[in-house]
Amino acid sequence: MTIQAVVFDFDGLILDTETHEYRVLEAIFKEHQAELPLEVWGQCVGTHASAFDAYAYLEECIGRPVDREVIKQQRIANFNRRIQNEQALPGVEAYLQAAKGLGLKIGLASSSRREWVMRFLTQLNLTDYFACIRTAEDVERVKPDPTLYLRALECLGVEPQRAIAFEDSPNGTLAAKRAGMKCVIVPNHVTSALTFGEHDLRLVSMAEMELERVIEAVGNKQQSSIGE
Repeated sequence: MTIQAVVFDFDGLILDTETHEYRVLEAIFKEHQAELPLEVWGQCVGTHASAFDAYAYLEECIGRPVDREVIKQQRIANFNRRIQNEQALPGVEAYLQAAKGLGLKIGLASSSRREWVMRFLTQLNLTDYFACIRTAEDVERVKPDPTLYLRALECLGVEPQRAIAFEDSPNGTLAAKRAGMKCVIVPNHVTSALTFGEHDLRLVSMAEMELERVIEAVGNKQQSSIGE
C-alpha cells in the first residue's frame, strides 16, 4: 500500500510541552507536600486538558482547598519560563523536510486548541510545512476518538490506510488506529513509561531512523506487530 500522507501529533511529539507541563505540576505538588504520580497524569496526555483536574486532585491529596487562581498563574509562569527556549524534538524538522521532498501530504492533528498549537509552530518556524492542521475546535470529541485524524485526512484527500500517524501518547495512538491508519510511536520522557496499545513501530526519537526507512518498515504491513 503506497503511503501518500503523514500526519503528526503536536504536544510531546513536535515540541515536548508535556514533560515541561508535568515537571511544573510535579514541583507545585511537592510544595504542598503531595505527589503527582506519572500514571495519574498520564491519563490526560494526548486528550483534552479537562480529562484531569490537577487542582481537584491536589486538594484531594492534601485534604484542604487551595487557591486555584494563584496556582494557575504560578503554573503558567513556570511553564512559559521553561518552554521559551525549547526547540523541536530531534528529527522532527528532518522528517518534515523529507516528507516534503518525497511529495507526501503533511497534516497535523492535535487535541490542543488552535491558538496553542499555532503559537509554538510559529515560534519553531514550522507552520508552512503543514497543508492541513486540525485541532480541538474542529471536532466534538478529541483523542482517543479518531475524528481529529479523520478530519485531517479528509482535508488532505487521503484514505486512512495510505497515511502514517506519528504519536507520542497512548490516547493519540488509539485515535490513529481507530481511524484506520498506520501509527509510529515516538514516546517522550513522560510518555515512555506509559502502556501503549496497538501500533506499527516504536522509535526512541525521529532521529533514530530516516523517514524513508520508516515508510518502508510500516507501509506494507498488514497488521501491527513491531515493538511494544
